Amino acid sequence: MFAIEEINRNSHILPNTSLGFDLYNVHSNHWDTLQEPFIYLTGMGVNIPNYTCRRQKAAALLTGTSWETSACIGRLLNLYKYPQITFGPFDTILGDRAQFSSLYQTAPKDTFLSHGIAILMVYFSWTWVGLVLIDDHSGAEILSDLRGEMDRNRVCIAFVAMIPDNMISSLQNNPKTTLPQIQKSSANVVIIYGESESLRGMIFIIANQLFNSKVWVMKSRWDFTAGFESLIFDPFHGSLIFAHHYTEISDFRKFIQTYNPSKYPEDYILAQLWQDHFNCSYSEPDCKILGNCVANASVKMFHRNIWETNMSEESYNVYNSVYAVAHSLHELTLKQVQIYPHGKWDVNTYPWKLPCSVCSESCVPGFRKSPQEGKAACCYDCTHCLDNEISNETDMDYCVRCPESHYANREQKQCLQKAVTFLAYEDPLGKAITCLSLGFSALTAGVLGVFVKYHYTPIVKANNQALTYILLITLIFCFLCPLLFIGHPNTATCILQQSTFAILFTLALSTVLAKSIIVVLAFRITVPGRLTRWIMTSRAPNFIIPVCTLIQLVLCGIWLSISTPFVESDAYSEHDHIIVICNKGSIIAFY
Repeated sequence: MFAIEEINRNSHILPNTSLGFDLYNVHSNHWDTLQEPFIYLTGMGVNIPNYTCRRQKAAALLTGTSWETSACIGRLLNLYKYPQITFGPFDTILGDRAQFSSLYQTAPKDTFLSHGIAILMVYFSWTWVGLVLIDDHSGAEILSDLRGEMDRNRVCIAFVAMIPDNMISSLQNNPKTTLPQIQKSSANVVIIYGESESLRGMIFIIANQLFNSKVWVMKSRWDFTAGFESLIFDPFHGSLIFAHHYTEISDFRKFIQTYNPSKYPEDYILAQLWQDHFNCSYSEPDCKILGNCVANASVKMFHRNIWETNMSEESYNVYNSVYAVAHSLHELTLKQVQIYPHGKWDVNTYPWKLPCSVCSESCVPGFRKSPQEGKAACCYDCTHCLDNEISNETDMDYCVRCPESHYANREQKQCLQKAVTFLAYEDPLGKAITCLSLGFSALTAGVLGVFVKYHYTPIVKANNQALTYILLITLIFCFLCPLLFIGHPNTATCILQQSTFAILFTLALSTVLAKSIIVVLAFRITVPGRLTRWIMTSRAPNFIIPVCTLIQLVLCGIWLSISTPFVESDAYSEHDHIIVICNKGSIIAFY
């Protein structure tokens, strides 16, 4: 009515022509669907096929909202090539030109609905969702599209409940056999897709029988003026409704607010509403308001469940359908075409608490996903990363091993740089070794000083003075050798550490051996024998020192030439440190 009045006021569309309409209420049951179309075609109160009393043929018939109703009427109208425009949801069956050559649909296609739902699931991290579909061709099509989009976006389907269309009316009486999957499933997000009439029955049943809170994602084909709005938001823990975006009609709200029985007395339903809510006097024989109403009575005083003042998506399709007829007639007369584009998808959202709908809880950083055998990809266990491995993101499939120069922190969320460490002079052990080394060296040096001071005494001379000096000096350097092991190692210190101590220790040991032999020979010199006397007089025991030292020098030379000690970083002995040490090169040569 609003669209027709707007067109009739517009001088640029169908000038000097007024549009009118006849309204017929088509029954939803299949037996009486064609009753009203036959009455219209015949122009009489009886159904007589192929007969008409109409003097003037209507420009077109607008049908909806169910595709089955439009298809049933369309097959009849197709026999007479009668123009038909359906304002209900777009349906692929109605697009079959072989069956419906004169039928046109004004509702946009659900081309990107599956993609939009999948993107919404990914945005809210809902990877475990359920599907409730009407078991018809539309349900099969959307199921195929949703499966493809869900697989591409790694969203798993917990269950698919295909509800036969002919069972909708009986669901309330048999809830245990029709909706067990919804009640038992751990999925907190359920996607519902189906015709508006089928959805009404199913939504009513779900609202009254399901006690666990779930989030419902519905398609755009939902009429909130049908009285179910109060059921959607309270029992359903918030809902997301995909809706086609459409241009706001600025004058529509004003039209609705001024819509009253005095202005449109032929609307008997409006007269009954005025009587029920504003205590108006009502004439039942002619269904008209007589007066005595509340002052300033208006439809804006109704609750929105009773009368929606905003234009719904379905109303917008009716509005476009009327304009499509008007422009077609205008084109026939003036050869002018005007195109009114449809908009894009939009999402109507309402304040609510974001729930979680997953088969398995997300694996926090430090854990990785371990698939559960025989279950969907979204069902997994969280396994702790191995030593020195990390996962720095949620739901990682694999853990990443830290490089040798790094180590995993306690939570195994990130790799931290290992601290380089070595035996330093500032360390307690380094200080202790330094003090002991210097102390024993000083003590030995003191003994050497005493021997030097009293070198002329008989006791010093009798102790083999030269060998004693060699032994004491060698011991001083032996006690200083531990200092080569303190501080940051380098190539020079690594070479000198073992070889220097080995040579000095061999020198000291050979000196002690030489002194011991001399003492033994001194006790045996009283025994007659030229050999013992010759050994003592020739000082042959002293040759033990250079011979042993030379052998040690040769062994060290071979060691250093074949397997030279080098600086090495040990990253494994300690978890969070890299120890800089000297590698001996050859363990066999060392021992």
